[in-house]
Amino acid sequence: MFGWFYTCIFVSSFKIIAMSNSMGGFIDMLPEDCVSAILSFTSPTDTFRSSMVSSTFHSAAESDVVWETFLPADYKDVLSRVVTPLAFTTKKELFLCLCSPVLIDGGKKSFKLEKLSGKISYMLSARELSITWGNDPMQWSWKSIPQSRFPEVAELRTTSWLEIRGKINTQILSPITTYGVYLIMKISNRAYGLDSIPSEMLVEVGNKVCNGVTYLRHKDGKKQQMECLFYRNRTEVLRKRVIEGTERIPSEREDGWMEIELGEFFSGEAYEEVKMSLMEVKGYQLKGGLIIEGIDVRPIDS
Repeated sequence: MFGWFYTCIFVSSFKIIAMSNSMGGFIDMLPEDCVSAILSFTSPTDTFRSSMVSSTFHSAAESDVVWETFLPADYKDVLSRVVTPLAFTTKKELFLCLCSPVLIDGGKKSFKLEKLSGKISYMLSARELSITWGNDPMQWSWKSIPQSRFPEVAELRTTSWLEIRGKINTQILSPITTYGVYLIMKISNRAYGLDSIPSEMLVEVGNKVCNGVTYLRHKDGKKQQMECLFYRNRTEVLRKRVIEGTERIPSEREDGWMEIELGEFFSGEAYEEVKMSLMEVKGYQLKGGLIIEGIDVRPIDS
């Protein structure tokens, strides 16, 4: 316990010294192995910055000893599951490769490391989710589109029962980290019936539940707003069936998709299953035009 305490104090002091140009002579006197060992207790951000301090730091910051500590403990297992093998010669190169999404498990998931913190993100493809009636070609279709990282996405043709569920275990995530869960989607121009009443969202870990509601609308929302106006009385009755929760609004992503936050959870040191869902099963009206790419699980405090 005390060894760890003194190590933390030393590393903190070392980072301050490393950022001070006036201590350059002292830094250059330290053995490179010593500098590498100390950097391994910091973060990718600190290591990137430290590499600019001196030639000793630059060399130490390239060490495999440093960058292996920033890779997840199961990185070899992840590499064995990648769809396209990665090209790298050093652990730093591997870390940087994993900072861009890589497809794993036959293209049903993607894996990514946050560059500044090294924390883990996963995205579950639509094929990895449980979609009610997802195998009924009258209600859902599966197709490949160039805008998606995955081989297939799911497009809702028509259904009165919208239910999308996913799950992930905290064992494969970064510990002591707050995660956000996001449904990645598009809403086609011919969409209908998606926002007659709110969809209910849920993220559940053990006895901790985070719920909310959302209206699945196209970014201009004009067509859906006209539908809501026309069916106003019926809509008001249906809304009373929906659980209360924080209303969340879909937002545009840089990759051209939209995302809606389903909720958040804390990944602790214990291994727990995280359940997530989006449902609209109380209105019984037909709806269509929703395109699902997957569910993104990524650190909030990275």
